[in-house]
Formats: sequence, structure tokens, C-alpha cells
Amino acid sequence: MRIAIVGAGSLGSVFGGVLASGGSEVFLISRNQSYIDHVNQSGLILRDDSEEKVAFPKVTSDPSSVGQVDLVIVLVKSFDTLEAMKNASVLIGPSTTVLSLQNGLGNEEILAGLFGTARLLYGRTFVGGDAVSLGTVTAGLKGKLTIVGEPDGSVSVRAGEIARVFNSAGLLTEISENIAGVMWNKLLVNAATGALAGVTRLTYGYLYQLPVLAETAKAAVNEGLAIARAKGVKLTCEDPEEIWLSAGRGQAASFRTSIFQSLDRKSRTEIDFINGALVRMGEEVGVPTPVNRTLVACVKGLEYSAGVE
Repeated sequence: MRIAIVGAGSLGSVFGGVLASGGSEVFLISRNQSYIDHVNQSGLILRDDSEEKVAFPKVTSDPSSVGQVDLVIVLVKSFDTLEAMKNASVLIGPSTTVLSLQNGLGNEEILAGLFGTARLLYGRTFVGGDAVSLGTVTAGLKGKLTIVGEPDGSVSVRAGEIARVFNSAGLLTEISENIAGVMWNKLLVNAATGALAGVTRLTYGYLYQLPVLAETAKAAVNEGLAIARAKGVKLTCEDPEEIWLSAGRGQAASFRTSIFQSLDRKSRTEIDFINGALVRMGEEVGVPTPVNRTLVACVKGLEYSAGVE
């Protein structure tokens, strides 16, 4: 399968490396010329707690040099989705599937506006990625599901083929008939851990050591659960304790959440698409969100102090 991954950050690198090692022809689309040169010359190192593997996806800044592909996986930051996918539209052919595995809610609507709903396959992944140096990324794969599904809940041939390719490469993948519920539960996982880790600067090895953080995380999740119920979303899990604990399972103790990584780089976070999305939807359905609102304010303050525009 010819696969293009738009967004060669930590998670994009993990997916690109694993799928390339599994036999797919993989193209990573990146804006980082140093990363492009390094990976094309020396390969991409995937590291977990016990071993390192070197993978050799192709990396480019020019989507037109790739041409049309079978599958486009979207893994740019949510605030970059519109511009990045406009630039990457040359990858889309008559039979191309577009799959977002991004954090938060709202990206699918952007992609549907560009390419139409029929081209989209919805998905979420619980795989983790943390770039430790140029061309080296810690991959959280063990027991971590990637879930894909059709927007209408049907089980399609294309979803089955993508799941087969992912599983054969070592990415544990399932097809869901309730992908909306899966997407909401991933949002709640991110809302529980992302901002808290960014604000406290705690990796997963320490984040779960303080009961007061668990209480705060579960309070943020409970706000999200109330919003989901008000909106009629059929969730795949409604236990705040399980949602909180599930984020850390299978991840290295040194793993940093995406928001933590962004703050460390002094770059913009996806807080508006995660906890911020819960605040906006809470206002729409009349559910108070004081915990999520506070987490958003704290992350915004850290962005401002770092000079992030």
C-alpha cells in the first residue's frame, strides 16, 4: 500500500517507521529540512523500553513529488489541518482514503470540507510517540490500539484492508461500528492527561504518583462525560478512573504528552481542540466546565510566557 503521512512529528514518525518496516511504501511529509535530510540518509530510529529499530520511510517537503497514494494519514497539529491538507491535495486520487488520527475534535469537519465525507475514514489511536532527538522517537506501541471506522457505522472493505495492513506491520488495529464514541473517549483520555502533564512538567512515570492529580484528571473527565451524555454520544467507556488510567498503560515512564512536548518546544499546543473543545461544547449544552476551563487557562498562560503567538 502506498501511504502518505502528512505531519512527521513524534506520532507521524512512529506510524511512518512501523508501516515502512511492515512493507508499505511510506512517504512522510515534513517541513523540517534537517529531519528530512537525516531520515533519508540514516533512517528513523524507533525506540521502546527494550530495543531500537531502524526504519526507512521516504521523507519529503513536496507532496507533488509523491503523487497520488492509496491512503493519506493526517497527523499534523489540529490548528494546521486546513493549510497542510490544502498543500497536500495532490496526494488525493479517485480511490484515495483520508484518515485523521489527530487529537481532539473538529478535524474531520475540516477534511470533509476539503475532500468530501465519502473520502474520509474516521480513526483514533492510543499509540504514543515522543521525539527524543533528531530522527529518534520513543514509540509507545505495546497494547495500544488504533481504531478505524466509517462515519455511518458500516464495516467497509477499505476499513478492513487498512486494518489488515496496520496489523501486519505491528500496529494493533480494530474496526469500530461506533467510531464517534471512540473519538469521544480518546478526547477524554487526552483531556485527562495532556494539559495536566504540560502544566506540571511531569512524564507518565511521575504523573500517576500524586493522588491530587488523579482527582483533577477525573474531574475534567466527568465534565466531558456529562457533555457527551447531553449530546447523546454513545461512549465506549464511562468510567473516569479507567479513562485516566488507560492513558498511561504501555507507555514508557519517560513519555511526555503532546501538550508537554509542544510547551517544551515553546510552540503552540492543541489545547483549543482538547480541553478547549469541552469548554465550548459545555457552553452549547449548558454543562459547566470549571476544571477544563482552568486547565485551558493554565496552558494558555504557559504559551504566553513562552512567547507563543
